[in-house]
Amino acid sequence: MTSVNQTSLRIGLLSYRSNPHCGGQGVYIKSLSRALADLGHQIDIISGPPYPILDPDIKLIQLPSLDLYNPDDLFRIPKISELMNPTNLIEWLGISTMGFSEPLTFGMRAYKYLKNKFHKYDIIHDNQSLSYGLWAIKKKIPTIATIHHPITVDLDITVKSEPVLWKKLKHLRWYSFLGMQKRVTKTLPHIITVSECAQNDISKEFRIPKDRFTVISNGINTDLFYPMPEIKRRKNRIIVTNSADTPLKGLYYLLLSVAEISKKTKIRLIVIGTPKKNGRILRLIKKLGIGPFVTFTGRISDEEFVRQYAKATVAVIPSVYEGFGLPAGEAMACGVPVISTTGGALPEVVGDAGILIPPADPAALTNAITEVLNNPDLADQLSEAGYERVQNHLTWNAAARKTVEAYQRAINDYRKV
Repeated sequence: MTSVNQTSLRIGLLSYRSNPHCGGQGVYIKSLSRALADLGHQIDIISGPPYPILDPDIKLIQLPSLDLYNPDDLFRIPKISELMNPTNLIEWLGISTMGFSEPLTFGMRAYKYLKNKFHKYDIIHDNQSLSYGLWAIKKKIPTIATIHHPITVDLDITVKSEPVLWKKLKHLRWYSFLGMQKRVTKTLPHIITVSECAQNDISKEFRIPKDRFTVISNGINTDLFYPMPEIKRRKNRIIVTNSADTPLKGLYYLLLSVAEISKKTKIRLIVIGTPKKNGRILRLIKKLGIGPFVTFTGRISDEEFVRQYAKATVAVIPSVYEGFGLPAGEAMACGVPVISTTGGALPEVVGDAGILIPPADPAALTNAITEVLNNPDLADQLSEAGYERVQNHLTWNAAARKTVEAYQRAINDYRKV
């Protein structure tokens, strides 16, 4: 292993699920790896499917799984030959019994891949798999993990929002991987998280001392997200970047607000993504009779994503909880006025550059949206303030530099032991 004083580190970044088109983990992997490479470090991404989309100079090591959540072949029946592999069998049995076994089996595959390659890396950085495989890996090499937010929050909100008992039990079974993650996390001497709020919640939920944490805010990719003044902002056009049925994301409450606003104002809600077929969100849209006012974009290119921001009058982040809140930062980077809940770490991202309201409060959403739509001067003030906040406080270069400092502390501590 090379000296920790070297200018270049050899980093293995583990990521069990890095969907580039949905959620923040794929964004985290791509953006952090780019920034680390720009600082002169060598980084390999070791990932299960869906695989991240990386820049050409970033090495991707694919660890295939059964990939039973692949939307093109959802919950397929594996071949007998596939199930002869013990790790595949464990994955299939877990998912067949309504569990989520991917973090466990990804860790097994990662350890198997690395067990003869530890000498190739100075540090292993885990992106929230927190698996038993990581437990074994940290005994062989300096190891650090990023926890974006405590998944226990997802479980609590999901169970409380579900009125049917057997569905509550189904959710409890799906989240049963949390027991493993809690046990593994308690053994990690170094943890990165993305906000003070996430640090406090993870420390409480997982019963971990705060001195093990390093808080490093995510950055915003300002090469991708930027203002497009040549595109005229459309009147009364709202954008939200989450189409999920997940109660945590709060789209349910935004739709209730849109229904109320539409009674008096001609309004358009643009939802980036695709809703779940026959899911809660589509059922609510039908019930409220707001189908003509709501457009789902489906999967779109990065370029089209930025154009959608440019057309928007206001961006809304209705989440009940966020460990960080990339959509808020991305909207501000594009110069779009932001209305956000105070759920989780969102106030740390938005600061005083947007309108903050309580989570799960349709009336507060309605009042805030109406205020921005009816006040162009306020919209312009928020637009400018949000853009300046991103440029001054939320860059991936700063995040990468702080991450390298955390790596070096982890390496030094490992050598002392």
